[in-house]
Amino acid sequence: MIVPMKKISLVVLENERKEALKALRKLGVLHVEEVQGSSDELASYKDQNSKIEKALAILTEIKLGKKETPKQTLLGKEAAFDIAKNILALTDEKKSCFDRITNDSVELERFAKWGGVNPADFAELSEENIHLALYEIPSDKYALIGEEAKTVVVSKDKSQTRFVLVSEKPFAVNERPEGIPAEAYQVPLPRISTEALKKEISDSKARIVEIENEIKASVQYKNVLKDSVSVIAKDIELENLYSGMGIEENLSWITGFVPVDSMAKFESFAKEQKWAFASSDPSDDDAVPTKLKNNKLVSLIYPLTDFLGTVPGYHEYDISGWFLAFFTIFFGMIFGDGGYGALVTAVALIFILKSLFGGKKVPPMLGLVLLLGVATMVWGAVTCTWFGLTPEQLPDWIVALSLPPISNAYADVQWIPFWTSDASAGTLNTAQNLQIFCFTLALIQLCVAHLKGMARYITDKQHRLKFLGEFGSFVQLIGMYWVVLSMVVDGNVFPLMGGDVYGLPWGTISIAMVGGGFAFSFVFANYEGSVGKSILESVKNIISVLLGVVNVFSDIVSYIRLWAVGLAGAAISGTVNTFAGPLVGHAALFIVLIVLLVFGHGLNMILNLLSVIVHGVRLNTLEFSNHLGMSWAGFKYEPLKE
Repeated sequence: MIVPMKKISLVVLENERKEALKALRKLGVLHVEEVQGSSDELASYKDQNSKIEKALAILTEIKLGKKETPKQTLLGKEAAFDIAKNILALTDEKKSCFDRITNDSVELERFAKWGGVNPADFAELSEENIHLALYEIPSDKYALIGEEAKTVVVSKDKSQTRFVLVSEKPFAVNERPEGIPAEAYQVPLPRISTEALKKEISDSKARIVEIENEIKASVQYKNVLKDSVSVIAKDIELENLYSGMGIEENLSWITGFVPVDSMAKFESFAKEQKWAFASSDPSDDDAVPTKLKNNKLVSLIYPLTDFLGTVPGYHEYDISGWFLAFFTIFFGMIFGDGGYGALVTAVALIFILKSLFGGKKVPPMLGLVLLLGVATMVWGAVTCTWFGLTPEQLPDWIVALSLPPISNAYADVQWIPFWTSDASAGTLNTAQNLQIFCFTLALIQLCVAHLKGMARYITDKQHRLKFLGEFGSFVQLIGMYWVVLSMVVDGNVFPLMGGDVYGLPWGTISIAMVGGGFAFSFVFANYEGSVGKSILESVKNIISVLLGVVNVFSDIVSYIRLWAVGLAGAAISGTVNTFAGPLVGHAALFIVLIVLLVFGHGLNMILNLLSVIVHGVRLNTLEFSNHLGMSWAGFKYEPLKE
């Protein structure tokens, strides 16, 4: 259930607001409305948090040896911040070293064919009125240099000739001395000598090694930095609230939400602190947090919904129980293999027993994994699917556990519908029976959605006639179920026209239900106090309304993915066994056989897990939720606490 909330407006003395916030954090029941504070201290905390997180990211990239683990060192947040600043400074210095190596290497490459060059030598000669400049010119143009230009060739190849121009007077910037043709260009001197560049590169490389060792040594503080992030996050939260609280004269106030089951605790605490507060029911415009409260079994779904980040809105439904029930079925059908389910169950049991014997609390995730493993075993048993083996390869007692109409052991059997004994009316095979099962699951789950909608509106005096709109969708859904069976499974067994089932023309009835349900939805789905306005609204959105009928059909058909994805997984496991078959009985190839089976079935299990996330979750969060009218727009109740 979604726990009802009370909106709290709390007033304290302005000079007591920080102490009040600390007391509220100690109490741990008030979810404070979001505020945007601003202060120098808040900016400082955010800067610290940013630097520490950057330092953590750097340390996370460092791979330690098997025997190397971060040490748990006790340090304050100030010391942790100093460590983070040092790591960032070292990282910046390392980047500067790399930049210096790159620039110096480019410079050395530029003078690779000049030999050693030292700008200091050029400066020293200039003091003696001997001015030198370096030039390059295409080799075939060197002859164009005039006799008045004094040059000394340094090196020459097919493309370029490098020479030194000697002059008794200094060269002006961009000056082209007499006798030097336009094809020649002056080579700027390096900032330091080429020998100094080489040493600088060597020193930078050595410094990089030193920096990497220093940063690696800082890995011992990784846990300290993680802890300090949590501490600073609390400081940011408190300072943000402190600087964002409303202030008028000598009073300060803050608003938030408290669950009704914690109101007595809050009221008692407020009286002790001599605070003034007002409580009221949240309005429709309030952004109210969602707190879910369910029994231990239903709560098993929380690790999955937390991972997905799906939270129902405060005014929406808590479908945790339905989510768990149907997701468990979907998981079993998509994983599909009882052998895989047995492995999942065994792993879950091992970790559960390890926690119990270790005196630790069993994590809810292990309970969920155990439930899903058992569900997969049950589905594998009723469909006779075990590690992709054929029914002939399985013991008779395992085959006997299966349910014949949907069992692989009876894949060649044609089943006569239960309402007749006349095979001429059509028969169904195992695959068709599984499709019917999928569509029946769709009918049940989507009907639950509209039943919840009817229950909601029957008690809402203002929108009570919306009950009829939900009723129309409910009837339309039932009628469309038969249409899907006729069009997807078998039109002879499930005829739309003619052909009776227990003396009733269900095809004609189903079409009438689709039409009648559509009429109810058209008239009452948008009811807000006036039937006329509701009809007018439907007319305005006639295209969407008509497409809604198609969506009902597609939503039911969408559940066939449970059969199709399960079938694909079974095909992969069967293929793995086919490849492994020729290796059985050859002792020399035993290791290859084991590797092939483990890799093949392991990969199939991973693919099945991804399929569950994509398809099993989708049916709950999309098809089911759409019929419920849920958008999952909520956010978790997270009270201010230490």
